Amino acid sequence: MRKLYLKPNRSTFPCTIKACASLSDLNSGKQTHQQALIFGYEDDIFVSSALIDMYSKCGSLDDARMVFDEIPQRNVVSWTSMITGFVYNDCGYEALNLFKEMLVQESGICDQQEGEKNGFLDSVVIISVLSACARVGSVRFTEGVHGFAIKRYFCENTRVGNALIDSYAKCGEVGMSRMVFDEMVDKDLVSWNSMIAVLALHRFPVEAIEFFGIMTRISDLRINAVTLSSVVLACAHSGALQAGKAVHNQVIKLKLEDNVYVGTSVIDMYFKCGQVGMARRTFDRMKEKNVKSWTAMIAGYGMHGRAIEALDVFYEMNYTGVKPNHVTFVAVLAACRTAGLLDEGWHWFKAMQHKFLIEPGVEHYGCMVDLVAHAGFLTEAYDLINGMKVKPDIAVWGSLLAACRLHKNVQMAEICVQKLYELDSTNCGYYILLSNIYADAGRWEDVKWIREVIKDRGFAKPIGCSIVELQGRVHVFLIGDKVHPQHKEIYAYLEELMEKLHQSGYVPSMTSVPHDLEEEEQQMAVRIHSEKLAVAFAIMNSVPGTTIQVVKNLRICSDCHTTIKMITKIVDRKIVMRDSKQFHHFSDGSCSCEESSRPCKIGTTRVVTL
Repeated sequence: MRKLYLKPNRSTFPCTIKACASLSDLNSGKQTHQQALIFGYEDDIFVSSALIDMYSKCGSLDDARMVFDEIPQRNVVSWTSMITGFVYNDCGYEALNLFKEMLVQESGICDQQEGEKNGFLDSVVIISVLSACARVGSVRFTEGVHGFAIKRYFCENTRVGNALIDSYAKCGEVGMSRMVFDEMVDKDLVSWNSMIAVLALHRFPVEAIEFFGIMTRISDLRINAVTLSSVVLACAHSGALQAGKAVHNQVIKLKLEDNVYVGTSVIDMYFKCGQVGMARRTFDRMKEKNVKSWTAMIAGYGMHGRAIEALDVFYEMNYTGVKPNHVTFVAVLAACRTAGLLDEGWHWFKAMQHKFLIEPGVEHYGCMVDLVAHAGFLTEAYDLINGMKVKPDIAVWGSLLAACRLHKNVQMAEICVQKLYELDSTNCGYYILLSNIYADAGRWEDVKWIREVIKDRGFAKPIGCSIVELQGRVHVFLIGDKVHPQHKEIYAYLEELMEKLHQSGYVPSMTSVPHDLEEEEQQMAVRIHSEKLAVAFAIMNSVPGTTIQVVKNLRICSDCHTTIKMITKIVDRKIVMRDSKQFHHFSDGSCSCEESSRPCKIGTTRVVTL
């Protein structure tokens, strides 16, 4: 029987090339390219566009650009393919430059099917260009494309609107993302998910939770795993436990608890809301666990100062055959740092390099510098920084600076501040810390000089805020807050508490307060801190015996720490506070951090060899 040979046509090659692209099979793609040349399809616009896409997805941009440059008459698809190829390979500026070139030659772009000039672009290229703007992080470029999209009526397209939301957000312009979202006529699930995620990721958790509430009330769209993961993240940032539990119920209702990404988000949320037991139960119920799930457990136990449990999870993770990654070791070292496990920290810092072949990054060094320095080995920590294989960042030098205050080493602190100034000359945080170190040492002239430097350079001191959730509502307090509807009652109740504290022997700590204020002004300066206001409000408005949850955006000051410890004894309440560094579990006049942060003696830690 005679064999039948069919000649490939103009539809065969694009399909074959797309298959090579989906498999990232560059060799087969090149062979197909050669066959297309043999059969005379080198000038076919559909074949050329498919080749550009294939070479781009296989990481061979030079070949993609060569094909593009050889196209005699480009249409919108070929331009879009090349722009998208640049975006796919993180070449945002090249994509934007090509878009500019496209606009210049727009009048010459030919619509091959109709054979006539087409002066209009399509929404696909606009979406690709906005993706390039997001990669570059340029507000100016995004605004330019936005204006162009308005002029050409592309903003009526929902996908273009979603791309604008994402691009503005990645440029740090959350307000512009919100404006685009508000002006969109047709919002799909991606629109809502994008805006909720933007608010959650940019630390606007209260607004993200509110958006989720609006979505569920006015939209008939079915929420999915992406929606719930974003809302759970917002609950984690704000410490909104009741809202988090409500979202978890939605997860269970939609049978998404087995989704490894959603489940991991729920674990993280419970830990950040102070519910260690709930986090563990969620983890134990998960049928599928990946490296992120295990890492979330290690990090969660670590942030609560429960390093032994964190390390037990790490050992169990390795026993089950899940390979740790660089984030896992950040969590392990952070747990050792929080609990002061010096020997164990050194062991795993070395093991990650020699046993797991993971080179330490700046986060790993930051944990070790913090651990070593807070144990009192400031010189060793300084030597560790100087021997880093990567450039030390603000967090690394900041850890050493904080330890300098703990161990009252003014000379080392001055070195740290100089290094920090070289990294970021606009940050006043380390100047404030140096001012506190000078104050601790009684060097008031230096304190005055630092205050003048901060004033002359126009530095803005970060504003402390504390968040507390009650009866499903999130309440935010600032220092000296008089905006809250109950502020008069809060201050009156706080006065009652302070009077009882004084009777119990409380003496205000003034280390961070300017010494040239009158004594009464100094006491008032620490009395109106946001965490004290949040705690007073929560006690007033909650059922006796219930645990109070507070989230603080900065480190809790020493006076507030002492005050809240004493309050727990006076009112017989447990208070859980999450500050920017760690969790503090206050109960019966004591705090968990005082036990967990005590450095271990050399040779007393438990190191398990894997």
